[in-house]
Amino acid sequence: MRVVVDTNVVVSRYLAPRGAPSLVFEHWRLEHFVFLVSEAILQEYERVLKYERIRSRHKMSDEEVAEVIEGFYEFAVLVPIGPEDRFAVVKDDPADDKFLECAAAGGAECIVTGDEHLLALEQYHGIQILSPAAFLAVLSSKESA
Repeated sequence: MRVVVDTNVVVSRYLAPRGAPSLVFEHWRLEHFVFLVSEAILQEYERVLKYERIRSRHKMSDEEVAEVIEGFYEFAVLVPIGPEDRFAVVKDDPADDKFLECAAAGGAECIVTGDEHLLALEQYHGIQILSPAAFLAVLSSKESA
């Protein structure tokens, strides 16, 4: 299964080490899915992890944040996004389109997010848009099948 993970899930993983976002990352570590990213997504991950209000909670230095991002470069699949892959779908928050673009260009089956604008879509061209808890339920059902 190929999956795009929204920034809010990545950040939550570092803020709540026992929640559903952390379990999503545990499944990735166990290679239960392929993690897809784009340059724009990685830039957003890094920018948001460096917000002072976020940093005050996760306590990572710039070097530690850089190591997190480097880990994505090393272990996730970097999806190139060309001009033909760009589109405008999320009218209320156009910055969310980068997750749809990556998912479509990378052949993802799912986007994992806590973002209300994306979750409201439910799916996009056959790509499921799920909360971390719903995604974990899907993984659980696949494992038990």
